[in-house]
Amino acid sequence: MIDIKKMIRAGLIDENPTFVQLLGMCPTLAVTTTALNGLGMGITVIFVLVLSNFLISLLRKFIPSQVRIASYIVIISGVVTAIQLLIKAYLPALDKSLGLFIPLIVVNCIILARAEAFASKNAVLPSILDGVFMGLGFTLALTLLGIVREFLGYGTVFGLDILLRFGYKPILFFVQPAGAFITLGVLIATVNALRTKFLSASKKEENK
Repeated sequence: MIDIKKMIRAGLIDENPTFVQLLGMCPTLAVTTTALNGLGMGITVIFVLVLSNFLISLLRKFIPSQVRIASYIVIISGVVTAIQLLIKAYLPALDKSLGLFIPLIVVNCIILARAEAFASKNAVLPSILDGVFMGLGFTLALTLLGIVREFLGYGTVFGLDILLRFGYKPILFFVQPAGAFITLGVLIATVNALRTKFLSASKKEENK
C-alpha cells in the first residue's frame, strides 16, 4: 500500500531535499536571486524527477547493478535535454535566467539520490509520487529562499513592488553569493527548530 501522507510529509518536511538533506546546494544558492527563478528551477526539477524516476523504476530489472549509476545518468541526461529544449522553445526568458543550471540538473544530487535510493527499488507509481513530492519540497524551498532574497535585495516579490513605494532602499547584499549563504542558513535553522518543536509536541500527545 502507498502511504500518501507519509510521502508528502517526507518530501515537504522530514526529508526535504534542501532544508533537511542539504542536497542540490549549487542551484539553490545560485538561481534564487528572485522568487520566479527559484520557482522555475523547482518546477523543472519536478519534471525531471518524475520522468527519470518513472523510467528508472520501469527499467530497474533490466539495468545491471555494475553500471547502474552510468545508466541513471544516461536516462537523466535524456530527460533533462528534452525538458531544456522545451524551455528554450516556449520559455526563453526562463532559459536565459537559469542558463547553465538547467543542463547541470543531470548531476544534481537530488535526482541521483532519488534514483538510487527509491526508484531503483520500488514500483513505477510509488516512484512517480516520490518524484512529485520530493520535487515539491525542493520547489517550496527554492521559492521561499527566492522570495526572501528578492524581498530584501530588490524590495519586490515575483517582480511586484512591495517595499520600493515606501522608500525602501534595497539591500543588494542579499542577492549576492554571501547573502545566499546567510539567508539559506537562517531558513534551515528556522525549519529545523520548527520541526523539532513539532516532533516534541507530537511525542507528548502520543504519551498522554
